[in-house]
Amino acid sequence: MRSRNRTIIIGTRGSALALAQTEQIRKQILDGFPHVEISVRIIKTSADRNPASSIRAGSSVGVFVKELEQALLSGEIDMAVHSMKDVPTKIPDGLQIAAIPEREDVRDALVAGSVSSLAQLPSGALLGTGSVRRQAQILALRPDLRISDIRGNIDSRLKKLQDGVYDAIILACAGLNRLGFQKHISMPLAVGDMLPAPGQGAIGVETRADDARIPPIAAALNHTPTAIAVSAERSFLQRMGGGCNIPVAVYARLKESIIEIDGLVASPDGKKIIRESIQQVAESADEAAVHLADRILLRGGRAILSDIYQPGGIQSRDQ
Repeated sequence: MRSRNRTIIIGTRGSALALAQTEQIRKQILDGFPHVEISVRIIKTSADRNPASSIRAGSSVGVFVKELEQALLSGEIDMAVHSMKDVPTKIPDGLQIAAIPEREDVRDALVAGSVSSLAQLPSGALLGTGSVRRQAQILALRPDLRISDIRGNIDSRLKKLQDGVYDAIILACAGLNRLGFQKHISMPLAVGDMLPAPGQGAIGVETRADDARIPPIAAALNHTPTAIAVSAERSFLQRMGGGCNIPVAVYARLKESIIEIDGLVASPDGKKIIRESIQQVAESADEAAVHLADRILLRGGRAILSDIYQPGGIQSRDQ
């Protein structure tokens, strides 16, 4: 049953990163609306119930957000806080991404102990990542490395590295920054070498579309340049037909009135990468993203994706 009182209930996953992101949103709301009553409710998602499962296996669309969206629709919560890179391109009827605050660092980070760069990793070093996107781009740069799936939250991944299970791992700079783990970053990977996932570094606030309390709060939370860029990235992803477990990457940014977008698709082994860029007026950001995706698909991206979508086509190179 929907709450009609003044309290706004924010739903979130229970991971340390999700809670840190939710606390950021809570503070931002209270900065502008100090008299609003807010409570936080932890909702377990499919990914939380089966943390040992790899997102590479089977369909992973919505595993981080589905239960939060169900809680929104039922009125159990009034807001859901997501990492935008986890949000499917199709939002359920009756819901909306009401606000996207200013983005954190979009880059991926090499985390490798005393090793300070990707070039310094010895040949044959074992690198852990749960992302086929990261795997493909790393192998394009360093085909001599061994790539192995890694699972769990940021803390558990860092512990596996410290325990010597991996020689290096790749994590998002944004998550490490939000948790105060910047000291673990050996080297931020330039977007010229490693394009991020669509929406990486951005937080999304999802709400019911008919909740009359939300518009003024959403307006205060929203960062328009970030929202335009993330919308373009999601338009690119939707046109590519991809989810979070295929090697599609994109990065959009506003420079004054111009949107610049870089996108790519790659084979999981990194041997085929098709990368293109586009610049357009910001008002046409979504259309530009779709045009960029079409160019990549025509250049051979469609064939790469067709191979990936074959049964068993998404393969990690676990060693």
